[in-house]
Amino acid sequence: MNSQNQVESTLKEIVEVVKPLHEDWVTRFKIINELREVVQSIENLRGATVEPFGSFVSNLFSRWGDLDISIEVSFGQCVSSAGKKQKQALLGELLRALRKQGDFEHNFHAFMFLLKHIRGELNFIPSARVPILKIVSKWQSISCDISIDNLQGEIKSKFLLWLNEIDGRFRDMVLLVKEWAKANGINNPKTGTFNSYSLSLLVIFHFQTCVPPILPPLKDIYPTNVVDDLTGAKVDAERRIAQVCLSNIARFKSSRIVNRSSLSELFISFIAKFSEINSKALELGICTFTGQWEYIANNTRWLPRTYAIF
Repeated sequence: MNSQNQVESTLKEIVEVVKPLHEDWVTRFKIINELREVVQSIENLRGATVEPFGSFVSNLFSRWGDLDISIEVSFGQCVSSAGKKQKQALLGELLRALRKQGDFEHNFHAFMFLLKHIRGELNFIPSARVPILKIVSKWQSISCDISIDNLQGEIKSKFLLWLNEIDGRFRDMVLLVKEWAKANGINNPKTGTFNSYSLSLLVIFHFQTCVPPILPPLKDIYPTNVVDDLTGAKVDAERRIAQVCLSNIARFKSSRIVNRSSLSELFISFIAKFSEINSKALELGICTFTGQWEYIANNTRWLPRTYAIF
């Protein structure tokens, strides 16, 4: 076996180890269902739905991946315009409801709770841009971030799912890159490094700039700002966006030149491509919307240059 084949075999073994098993899916559904029971016990949340999003929905999570959950208080009718204070208040009610379910142990800024098969650490972060309630489940110690009406997060998750369906190598690369980032200590946004979504964007950009490209520029999938189109009835808005995206994806798949690169070739070229980031980052940013490097000075949304990562 030559070195290239050894790399390919090793990377495939890593993917097999980290990708979720059937019981990992079952565990996350248990957590979601138990949270639904608690939500329905709260008067101001009665009728609200508990919707997963993030890597779980886009099928890009590892066996130990976190679980993102949105509590939809719009009841499936109109896209919610709930403000930050209202979201904080609702999460506060959920926090109190969870506390009533069992014994809490106060520990610095964290709370411990026991709820049937869910127990763990719970942090209420009212100062976050999107108010979030954090819990850690007894089941496999899965960390859960709970937010209110996070429709933007749900739509982003759907986009990643649709990209995943264009080419199965996308999922394998995202899993590998996440493990690579973890091994190198660059997967923690609290310390100024990458979150999982940013790592997924790096893979998207790499696949867009391969020759031939594996993925199209995202503007070729959805040509405008999707947030601007999240108006009116929630179901209708989601349907309109899905129809545009799936139609454009089908068009891309029917006309593309297929890239035959192996997983190892894609991973090695990923490392090579971004090893040059230091020389480029002073002037250029990565744009998955256009699928190319963009001059920072020409993009008003990137100015002033206060972000660690573009």
